[in-house]
Amino acid sequence: MTAISRSGLSVPARQAVLDLQILPGGAVLDYGCGRGEDVRVLQGMGCDAVGWDPFYQPDVLVAPASVVLLTYVLNVIEDPAERRQTLQRAWDLAGTVLIVSARLTWERSKVNGEEFNDGLLTRRNTFQHLYRAAELRTYVEGVTGVRAVSASPGIIYAFKDDSARLGHLARRIITDDQWLASTDTTSAVAAIVDHVERRGRPPRLEELPLATAQLLGNVRPVEINRLVRQSADPAKVEEGGKRSTLNTLLFLAVELFNGRGPFASLPLTVQLDIRAFFTSYKEACQRADRLLLKLRDDTYIRGAMNASSVGKLTPTALYVHRRAMDRMPTVLRLYEHCASIAAGRPQAWTLAKLFHQGRAVSWLDYPEFDSDPHPRLLTSYQVDLGTFEASHHSYGERGNRPLLHRKHEFLHPDDADAAKYRRLTEAEVRAGLYARPHLIGTENGWERELARCGHELRGHRLIRRQAA
Repeated sequence: MTAISRSGLSVPARQAVLDLQILPGGAVLDYGCGRGEDVRVLQGMGCDAVGWDPFYQPDVLVAPASVVLLTYVLNVIEDPAERRQTLQRAWDLAGTVLIVSARLTWERSKVNGEEFNDGLLTRRNTFQHLYRAAELRTYVEGVTGVRAVSASPGIIYAFKDDSARLGHLARRIITDDQWLASTDTTSAVAAIVDHVERRGRPPRLEELPLATAQLLGNVRPVEINRLVRQSADPAKVEEGGKRSTLNTLLFLAVELFNGRGPFASLPLTVQLDIRAFFTSYKEACQRADRLLLKLRDDTYIRGAMNASSVGKLTPTALYVHRRAMDRMPTVLRLYEHCASIAAGRPQAWTLAKLFHQGRAVSWLDYPEFDSDPHPRLLTSYQVDLGTFEASHHSYGERGNRPLLHRKHEFLHPDDADAAKYRRLTEAEVRAGLYARPHLIGTENGWERELARCGHELRGHRLIRRQAA
């Protein structure tokens, strides 16, 4: 067996940290840890991390842990029965969540080897079984017997308790559930006011951060309510209530897509939103079900794209920057979330592309979007919601990469950079650079049009090219 040496966390461990599945002080078992890089880094981050590996760390005592990592282990096990037993053993050891990662079929070009059994035998005489993204999720669900979540392509979370799964989904969908820091009674009241304006309802004591609750311990609830009524902006409270209603519908629709549980299993904040903004859990579910059914309606989806205040609509799809995703109509947010739950949303992406003919989502990565006036495409990852099949393409080694124009169109108009990008677009239009749009979609064509029109770019400014 060959273990890859690296510095820093592996991609799956990093994803788990970002998703708050691995926390300081938490117990983590890296089952099949290889040389133990993740274990050492996690220990340095304050985690109670241990690793076991049949080749590199065979003498370590294996004990259950809250979080178990099974990182790129299933790929290298040749015997399907042993593969399944290893996954089952890792699941048995997990107290809260099992995090499974595996190499995917699009990496075939990186593996030098020949077909062997249900995988490849590499030139180093190691075995590799590559998974399709949806296949990995289905396999984990089949062995563990629980609904799993695709955290990212090739990374699956299987939770022991369904409420933990729903809590994870809620954090992915309701991204504004943050509290202002509180250092005294005044700032604690300000945090309550901010919550009321964002969520459209007062919080329960159980929702408050411990520090905030303690700072308000000597203030009577009736006095807190009076201060909130005086300070909260009614228009913001109303808007916050509408946003919470839509976020709750989005959460319940995604939950149904991934399997819906009883009301008591929902995160507390979602339960309270349902009580505040719906007549009953049944009514909320019925409305969410109708929203999910709208995904099948081409006319409705196209209408939502036409009505969207954000994004660039083309004859085939709507393109939206990640900073503007929450400003899309709720049904389009649901569209993107369902694809991400089915086969994972990549860690690095800039634009989401939602097709309006058929149901598929692509996440496109333009790493230099904010610094390059016409950023180049690095990778694309697409999930087909009809088949749950995923595909990945890399453009980094290509000599004539696709690039973007009219960057402001992908953002919401009130984005901090939108005005700057719009000014550049207007200057390029005046210079005639968009007169032949079929020529400017790639690096070489764009450079030729710049030369033809006698201009060049300095940052986000278009200037006349100086004669040689």
